[in-house]
Amino acid sequence: MADLSLYRNIGIFAHVDAGKTTTTERILKLTGKIHKSGEVHDGAATTDFMEQEQERGITIQSAATTCYWKDHRMNIIDTPGHVDFTVEVYRSLKVLDGGVGVFCGSGGVEPQSETNWRYANDSEVARVIFINKLDRMGADFYRVVDQVEKVLAANPLVMVLPIGIEEDFVGVVDLLTRKAYVWDETGLPENFEITDVPADMVDKVEEYREKLIETAVEQDDDLMEAYLEGNEPSIEDIKRCIRKGTRTMDFFPTFCGSAFKNKGVQNVLDAVVDYLPNPTEVDPQELTDPDTGEATGEVALVSTDEPLKALAFKIMDDRFGALTFVRIYSGVLNKGDTILNSFTGKTERIGRMVEMHANDRNEIDRAQAGDIIAIVGMKNVQTGHTLCDPKHPCTLEPMIFPDPVISISVTPKDKGGSEKMGIAIGKMVAEDPSFYVETDEDSGETILKGMGELHLDVKVDILRRTYGVDLVVGEPQVAYRETITQEIDDSYTHKKQSGGSGQFGKIDYRIKPGAPGSGFVFSSSVVGGNVPKEFFPAVEKGFKSMMDTGTLAGFPVLDVEVELYDGGFHAVDSSAVAFEIAAKGAFRQSIPKAGAQLIEPIMSVDVFTPDDHVGDVIGDLNRRRGMMKSQEAGVTGVRIKADVPLSEMFGYIGSLRTMTSGRGQFSMEFSHYMPCPNNVAEQVIIDEKARQAAKKKK
Repeated sequence: MADLSLYRNIGIFAHVDAGKTTTTERILKLTGKIHKSGEVHDGAATTDFMEQEQERGITIQSAATTCYWKDHRMNIIDTPGHVDFTVEVYRSLKVLDGGVGVFCGSGGVEPQSETNWRYANDSEVARVIFINKLDRMGADFYRVVDQVEKVLAANPLVMVLPIGIEEDFVGVVDLLTRKAYVWDETGLPENFEITDVPADMVDKVEEYREKLIETAVEQDDDLMEAYLEGNEPSIEDIKRCIRKGTRTMDFFPTFCGSAFKNKGVQNVLDAVVDYLPNPTEVDPQELTDPDTGEATGEVALVSTDEPLKALAFKIMDDRFGALTFVRIYSGVLNKGDTILNSFTGKTERIGRMVEMHANDRNEIDRAQAGDIIAIVGMKNVQTGHTLCDPKHPCTLEPMIFPDPVISISVTPKDKGGSEKMGIAIGKMVAEDPSFYVETDEDSGETILKGMGELHLDVKVDILRRTYGVDLVVGEPQVAYRETITQEIDDSYTHKKQSGGSGQFGKIDYRIKPGAPGSGFVFSSSVVGGNVPKEFFPAVEKGFKSMMDTGTLAGFPVLDVEVELYDGGFHAVDSSAVAFEIAAKGAFRQSIPKAGAQLIEPIMSVDVFTPDDHVGDVIGDLNRRRGMMKSQEAGVTGVRIKADVPLSEMFGYIGSLRTMTSGRGQFSMEFSHYMPCPNNVAEQVIIDEKARQAAKKKK
């Protein structure tokens, strides 16, 4: 039985372009997993194995790999940095015990770093920080440490100091041992020598070392007392304290280097072993009630003696068939075992199990608590499903995914492409829970929905190249919604007499705007039995079924509260169906009276621009109805934060590149819904009605 204390399940995450994938490559090289490091800019990185990743130089889907360092087994997941693929980061963090947050030495704490950090906080994942690219122009280790404190409200525990900066960066000083690690110019990670601290850094090293020890000993009262009396604790004791504080997220050990130049990566690997928790040291996953989704109070103890509990966190389709990535929380899984999918209630037999190395794999016969593996050829398993022992059914805390904000229509160019497209899209939806597909009933068009332009762009590219489906792509559509602005009391009676027993249902109700994000809320305060209790669910069902189609332009309706307070019924003619129809009619009658309003998705936009183009960029965002939130001057340019309607952001990257001579960058993510200005709302309603009419003609 493998020793779980030697396991580390870690993820590497950061803003797009901070060097996550390059860091992963260096780790694989150092641990002997690969013999030659591939470069992202050459499209040769091990974990970026999709054509789309190699061309664009970005990570799109998280990749898993296993390697060993100092007798410790590391399961590493390299996650994407681009905001359109955040769901990959979120689901990876759900199954990890620790993480390495990579920050760019010159870019600092960038927008996606904030989102990923927030996800990691929510998932309570312990982290070490690696400030990368210190050899770049404008790099400043101390400024990034400062940003981690101010922007992320985190407590970075500085473990090493850089020797030199920008092109003079040659190595780091380890504060605990007071030793300098200096690499030569060969670029080989093993070519370094350990020397004494450079004379000009002695004072700074002592200052930061004192801070380090003071912060660490706060984790142990006895050591703290001894330290205050002038006794410095041993390095082993300090490490023990740092490990404890890292696990409780009181602070985050912070390292630095240049992954591309192979400097400083060993220190990060040592830190993963020394400070990040093994699977048994993390709070166990909670079990939930499959019907209500509420926590049951029980947990999945990380132990090989417990019954099997595992979570499927990713589905991937490749040349060998469907792969289901699984994190085993407790128990043992053997080839040939029969397991239960507690979501579907069906059992499946485990055929082949593999240990992943990006898109290569090693066959294995058994896996145990703490392992991250892939199972080949599972049917009916989706992201977030719990796999368990059929004799001990349980449900692990499920994953929640964001709703899409943008859609496009796609049609195959030839008839033969329809079936091919259907099969391909089915596989892609299983792989990516933030990617939705629906068929428009009137026009028969296939509608793809996703998290942003790049997200859908990549999906269309995969359909074209991986699956060979030639497509005609429609204009992007914004996910508008409708809501109400006023409270009204109203009454509706449904009466129908057509020989035999008729239908009768009368309801008196109050409709009012709900709190943002509340969706649909139904309550009943009927007294005296004017509407019998057994009809309440039918009234609720009737109202709820109408929320998908608003009265302005047919967009879904958000945030409405309905209270049923009176009504009437007929002893013979009243039925659940009659009250459901009454509720549907009431919705159509009352929503227009309650000040129906169109609302649009607002994106949180973060733009980086060189100093000399700030005015142009702000002017352009204002023209796009943007609301400026802040601007921060950095060493190499200015970061501007604004809230901008999604409908105004199509094709923004082209405009930004033109304005900034190709030097500007931006990222955006969904923030909230806001009312549309009247002139915009009127145009959207006209366009939507015209679109619906055109579809009916088809």
